[in-house]
Amino acid sequence: MEIYYDSIRFLNKEIYFMASEKGLTYVGVDKKQIQHATLDPKQTMKYKEEIVAYLNGELNEFSLATDVNGTALQLEVFEALKTIPYGETRTYTEIAAQIKRPKAVRAVGAAIGKNPVLIVIPCHRVIGKNGKLTGYRDGLELKEALLALEKTV
Repeated sequence: MEIYYDSIRFLNKEIYFMASEKGLTYVGVDKKQIQHATLDPKQTMKYKEEIVAYLNGELNEFSLATDVNGTALQLEVFEALKTIPYGETRTYTEIAAQIKRPKAVRAVGAAIGKNPVLIVIPCHRVIGKNGKLTGYRDGLELKEALLALEKTV
């Protein structure tokens, strides 16, 4: 299956996104992720348009399909993340409770850290129980900027 990529600049960072024929497979700053993908702005245009609209504050809900893999727990967590409304946050404890695994807070945190499609699957909306920003695969600066964009910080 062919994977295509493109990128955009945000916060002086290059954000790469990749897609298969089924949907987005990756969004993030790790350039190594795109090494086996083909640069094709035409194939990725609809993804770029929505991500840019979101980053410009013009879009608050994505219609983009995703094509992600993971363990059963990871996929369950990713689905829970998609239910967090724009401009709101949830704690890791709340996500664990939502998926009916209240004692699995650490496992939920680990699953969130494996989210391959940042921004679109909004793991940036998950914060610590004390209200503080905690871990983000591509750095707390980006997490803070995304939350500020949504006016939740």
